[in-house]
Amino acid sequence: MKVLVFGASGRVGQALVQQLVAAGHEVVAAARHPEVFADQAGVTPLVLDLHESIEQLSVPAVDAAYFVAGSRGKELLQIDAYGAVKAMALTEKVGAKRFIMLSSLFATVPEKWSVGLTNYNIAKFFADHWLMEHTQLDYTILQPGALTEAPATGQIQFNVTAGGANPIPDVAATLAALLTAPNTSGKVLTMLSGTTPIADAVAAI
Repeated sequence: MKVLVFGASGRVGQALVQQLVAAGHEVVAAARHPEVFADQAGVTPLVLDLHESIEQLSVPAVDAAYFVAGSRGKELLQIDAYGAVKAMALTEKVGAKRFIMLSSLFATVPEKWSVGLTNYNIAKFFADHWLMEHTQLDYTILQPGALTEAPATGQIQFNVTAGGANPIPDVAATLAALLTAPNTSGKVLTMLSGTTPIADAVAAI
């Protein structure tokens, strides 16, 4: 498949691009500074600034798209919330249907928000709901716990009820696995590290 990754140069984005290329997909790596992907086989860098208007932005025709961009708390409204809306609009504009969103654990359940991440969760709340209620996209929303730099474990759990953490490589591998998992269509998946291999956990949804 030809896959567009919004926010490709971030921590999750770079790991996701590697996973997608390893799986044989062609990746368009969209970011403000995509030069990290220069000369990388299977990857086409695309300069894309989510501060620009939808009318100013353009992306090539693709089969699917991911939104993994994030401001790390610096521009929650511009990037984490409205940037996601722009990504959805651009995806629909080029006729793609499959859209996978990286969100935050319990972002759609306000009573479970931790105090320190309230503003971030508000941004993701609106982005997630916009995807579900105001687009025709074939979506899956992945809501992992806190992202860590720990090594990959390759094992996760879905539908969790408490907080926790996820190594970034496991989140990227899970996002990649969702691409060709039609059983996850239209679902919001909460996720933490666990004891089930990623492929098995995705297949069991």
